[in-house]
Amino acid sequence: MNERRQWLLFFLIAFVILAAGFGLRDPWPADEPRFVLVARQMFDSGDWLFPHRGIELYADKPPLFFWILAAARALLGSWRWSFLLPSLLAGMGVLWLLCDLARRLWNPRAGLYAGMAVLCAVQFVYQFKRAQIDPSLVLFTTLALYGLCRHLLLGPHWRWFWVGCFAAGVGVVLKGVGFLPLLALLPYAAMRRARWGGLADLGRGNAWRWSFGALLVLAAIALWLVPMLIAAHADPTPEHRAYVHDLLFRQTLERYADPWHHQKPFWYFGQIALLFWAPFSLAFFWLWRDWRDAWRARDARVWLPLAWGLLVVLFFSFSAGKRDMYILPALPAFALAAAPFLPTLCERRGFRWALWGFVFLLGLLLLALGASVLLGHARFLDNLLDDRGADAAVRGLGRFLLGAGAIGVLAALALRPARAVAATAVLLLAVWCGYGLIVYPLLDGSSSARELMQAARQAAGRDTTIGLVDWKEQNLLQAVGPTVEFGFRASRPEQLGRAEAWLSAEPAQRRLLVPDPEGGTDACLRLDDAHAQRVGKANRRDWWLAGTDAFVATCR
Repeated sequence: MNERRQWLLFFLIAFVILAAGFGLRDPWPADEPRFVLVARQMFDSGDWLFPHRGIELYADKPPLFFWILAAARALLGSWRWSFLLPSLLAGMGVLWLLCDLARRLWNPRAGLYAGMAVLCAVQFVYQFKRAQIDPSLVLFTTLALYGLCRHLLLGPHWRWFWVGCFAAGVGVVLKGVGFLPLLALLPYAAMRRARWGGLADLGRGNAWRWSFGALLVLAAIALWLVPMLIAAHADPTPEHRAYVHDLLFRQTLERYADPWHHQKPFWYFGQIALLFWAPFSLAFFWLWRDWRDAWRARDARVWLPLAWGLLVVLFFSFSAGKRDMYILPALPAFALAAAPFLPTLCERRGFRWALWGFVFLLGLLLLALGASVLLGHARFLDNLLDDRGADAAVRGLGRFLLGAGAIGVLAALALRPARAVAATAVLLLAVWCGYGLIVYPLLDGSSSARELMQAARQAAGRDTTIGLVDWKEQNLLQAVGPTVEFGFRASRPEQLGRAEAWLSAEPAQRRLLVPDPEGGTDACLRLDDAHAQRVGKANRRDWWLAGTDAFVATCR
């Protein structure tokens, strides 16, 4: 098979994996319902500078991703069909940028193997099949790194350098850490001083060109920041002042220096890379020798992206607040640094056996999980399965696990270690396509809270207004008919106080949808069959439809 056909086949497989299940589910927690809800409120209200979550301003993230979601909705005309489109396009874009850069640095085969390394990483596919900010962030950080490498390693190419700088600025408007690609200039400066090989001769007297790159970073940020600040100054309400402070300071500098959640140890990302980047991470146990030799040879083509990837990991490691997807932007850089060595590595007997063992053992694990689910012995999956309600969903999940495991075991036995790469492709294709085409429809009704909100509307009646108390974003996103809420960040007692006054004004035409409290019994509500109506379970909580009779008299 010639190189062009190999590339076409690779991108076809990548598209199938990333697109499998497209349009078969609604947004799922965590994060997806929140982002889609904020984007929908922007789309409906036309307020593009100040995002809202319900009646409150939402200051956790800049608005660019919400604009992207709204653009996808305008293009396809449906939130269900559009909310995964940005991640799908971002995934294909990241793979193309990575493959093309590796091809230019070395050869087409290295480019193909770089793309394969990223596509086989579990974290990459899982995150790029979700509607979170990180896939779009990875696209812009990869574009920025692509532009910098085209200039620093293959240049001089000032236009690509400027594209990279502008992409870094856009990344900041997506998520504050979008500036990270610019850290590649640090190892570049050190390598240039030490006269490493593989660096482009950029000449002298280019101060204005470097400065223009910095201006482009600021210009990309200013396209959003300046209009937002002007609008906030024109309407200086306490809410707008708090929004600006939270967004520019609390959610950036304070969140990094003194995080209030997701506390993890310094070495946390090491285990994430080894586990969630598998099976690509298996190559690290051989690649370190190649990277050592490249260091001794002072090969900047290998070590500039590798050094940048290590800087990204270190940057996030120094903050106490950590989430597994934070280091995802570094994955393409590690694959790029591995690209020239992967074709030879895949021919090595030891690595082929390691890859074969991964396929065989994962297949066995999936078989065991599927059997445990079907036999009712999957106690460690109780939190997941307990939400689903219908036995059909549980049985379907068990059959999917059995089927995927059987395909993995059979692929390993049939193809043997000599064709371990092909066996890996077969297993991952089966897992990800089954995940999208089978698991999505099975779990969507409960995970998205769609079934719960439909049941609540049916129980309340068509014209009754439902008030949401202690709600999650998926409840408001999936609400049917007239609905109100009483704030999101407010505590449960505060929301109940507002809700009771609202309910008492028209008790015949209003009801409250409220969950059982997570920490025990509620002091002000009697959530039992005598005073409220249970409407279902979603997201690990029982939900009740309550009227004025459910309130304890002393709480009034």
